[in-house]
Amino acid sequence: MPIRLRNTLLAALVVAGLTGPAAAPALAQQPGSTAAVTRQQEDGPDTAALDKALRGLPDETTTAALARVGGKGSWHGSSGVRDLRTGRKALEHGRFRAGSTTKVVTAALVLKLASQGRIDLDGTVQHYLPGLLSDAFAPVTVRQLLTFTSGLKSGDDLGPVSGEGYENRFKTLTPEQVVASSVAKGPYRGDGEGPGKKQRYANIDYTVLGLLVEKVTRDSYAHQAWLHVLRPAGMRHTSFPRGADPRIHGPHNRGYQRLDDGRLVDATEWNMSDRWAAGDMISTTADLERLLFALFRGEIVPQPLLEREMFTVPDIDGATMSAGLQRYDAGGGLVLWGKSGARPGYNTLLAGTRDLSRTLVYSLDSTDAKGPAMNPVGERLLTAAFSPSAVPPSASAARRSH
Repeated sequence: MPIRLRNTLLAALVVAGLTGPAAAPALAQQPGSTAAVTRQQEDGPDTAALDKALRGLPDETTTAALARVGGKGSWHGSSGVRDLRTGRKALEHGRFRAGSTTKVVTAALVLKLASQGRIDLDGTVQHYLPGLLSDAFAPVTVRQLLTFTSGLKSGDDLGPVSGEGYENRFKTLTPEQVVASSVAKGPYRGDGEGPGKKQRYANIDYTVLGLLVEKVTRDSYAHQAWLHVLRPAGMRHTSFPRGADPRIHGPHNRGYQRLDDGRLVDATEWNMSDRWAAGDMISTTADLERLLFALFRGEIVPQPLLEREMFTVPDIDGATMSAGLQRYDAGGGLVLWGKSGARPGYNTLLAGTRDLSRTLVYSLDSTDAKGPAMNPVGERLLTAAFSPSAVPPSASAARRSH
């Protein structure tokens, strides 16, 4: 969940300034490890710390890690194994389930259509999708869906986020079924409830946005995302599953999930139909880095709209999410914007300073991707990339007003 990640990030940065990441075995001693490729520049990333963050894989928490740091200077690296059966080294450019980082693409797509006058952000779900919500619901705007303030309750899914949906991994739950189950629960009621009153992070808002995009464009969500986001950003290795297809097509590292009974199962093939526009994207670290740079530079969503919607958090107590991004206040004037994602076997993050002086993208083949604690490899990468001593000075003063 975003709030958990934010709190862990803050703790990691504070600790990093004092102690740095824990010592780990040398990378060369691990089967299947790949040395990082680095290019050191002035104000560039701490490549030694980043190299160190990837050491020791595979371990109990992570079977493979792929990471990229960009901005002023660059670094990329990988470690671990492609699969546990053969122990072959991990594919640095392998594809993976990107989880809720899909929401960044969905938000950018909706805002792009808004910039073209095809969607009114103040327009309502009741207007665009008549009959979708019952009369029990107050008007819900597109902007409220984007910022998780719709007041809609979560719909059905195919199993707990812990990975215990493993037995249902080849079953199908359509977006329409997910939304119908949400509507059947009715809206949140009580003081301080209702659209625009409270921010609750959930997939349901972006599932409805996917349906809205298809209704407005009379086209599939996947094709519209490719046309308006993936293609402009140069994301040539990013795709969406076709319906109930459970496979990751193209080169990829296998993901593993530890179940509550202790079994470690192969979670690579998994039907993501219940996640759809909220979390079914398949991508690479290089493509997500391209998305980050293209989006922040205003190459997808026009800058005025971008600043107003994606780099502004609603004025609601406790809110940290904008349209598709989360604001991380790391202290000392350092503000990061990003999004995490997790599906069984895979854990993903993209994050950066607003001025793009420092960015981080990673994918971890995590054995507890949806667990309550942050993956230790991810924590080490965050520490190495964004500790106060690692970030160029210009970033700390950038966009403090947001």
